[in-house]
Amino acid sequence: MVSTRAEFVIPPEHPALPGHFPGRPVVPGVVLLDEVRAAAAAWLGAAPLAAMPQVKFVAPLLPGQRAEIGLKLVDRSLRFAVSHAGQALATGIMTLAATCATEHTGEAPR
Repeated sequence: MVSTRAEFVIPPEHPALPGHFPGRPVVPGVVLLDEVRAAAAAWLGAAPLAAMPQVKFVAPLLPGQRAEIGLKLVDRSLRFAVSHAGQALATGIMTLAATCATEHTGEAPR
């Protein structure tokens, strides 16, 4: 198993925030997932994502808060966890493109 970590902050000026929710902005889940995708691409290269068969959001992230992404590569899956100050925000599994998984695990595509 191979793993890495990354951090990010969504600024209060982010264009997705004004409508989500007016007067009490919360970072949309799709923005969190985009940060996970970007961290995976920075780590593994190009666009490794084939699907996200499992995602669970358990707590909100507020604009300006620092979040941490944990990524673990297991076979052709990338397990992720997003947290803030030790509190889980989201967890899930990304299925990777076969060529990306092979390059980083040394395993043949299934």
